[in-house]
Amino acid sequence: MRFKIILNIEKYALGNALPLNHQYEQSAVIYKILSYANTDYATWLHDNGFTADSKQFKLFTYSRLFIPQYTIDKQHALLLINSDTVEWYVSFLPEESTEKFIQGVFMNQTFQLGNQRNRVQFRVQSIEVLPSPHFEEEMTFETLSPICIALRNSDGRTDYLSPEDERSKESLLFSLLNRYEAFYGKPYAGTVDFNFEVLNAPKPVLITFKAGTPEESRVKGYMCRFKIKVNGELMKIMYESGIGMKGSLGWGMVKICKKIKD
Repeated sequence: MRFKIILNIEKYALGNALPLNHQYEQSAVIYKILSYANTDYATWLHDNGFTADSKQFKLFTYSRLFIPQYTIDKQHALLLINSDTVEWYVSFLPEESTEKFIQGVFMNQTFQLGNQRNRVQFRVQSIEVLPSPHFEEEMTFETLSPICIALRNSDGRTDYLSPEDERSKESLLFSLLNRYEAFYGKPYAGTVDFNFEVLNAPKPVLITFKAGTPEESRVKGYMCRFKIKVNGELMKIMYESGIGMKGSLGWGMVKICKKIKD
């Protein structure tokens, strides 16, 4: 279930300078807002999620902030928000009781994003449920946040793959099947007819998590358009919870595109 959130920028409170690396903090905001209404639910979502193959899956994802007018301050790694509002898209795979619950806890909430030096205060102006699309076995999408495809190499380090890498297809399917098993509590039954094709040159994005702390790390992903073929049920899981890895940290959210002629 997907939501469109309009946020007001309360510039009088803290200004309009937002650190370029704020994606991790968006996830923290979601957990914090959920905890206001239902601490048990937020704790479960954060600590447990759905489990498959001894891995935990928080089956939601979210987009970047869509800012109509902004300026980049490269010297200080800041995003200066010049518009009065921004758009944010958040998607939850679970549907039972999700609509009223999410609308109720998010509406009129005020929160901050940023670090100790630069923070921006936002207030939720409106939250709208977007209609669920009809899922076909082959569809074309565009990323709203980067796709993260990570593999551990022989040295124990992590390789972040481009969607064009020949290893990406297998990794994406594996991730999708794991989320299916986590959500339904059983492995996917039957043959999977899967194909993944990148339709433009992927744009790399490097994001720093927990910048300036001992836990600081960098994650690489890619923005692109792609065509994917898979069973409609798996297509829905991909659309609602993101493609690739780290969906609950704001990676792999997509929107449907019109089919591009060959």
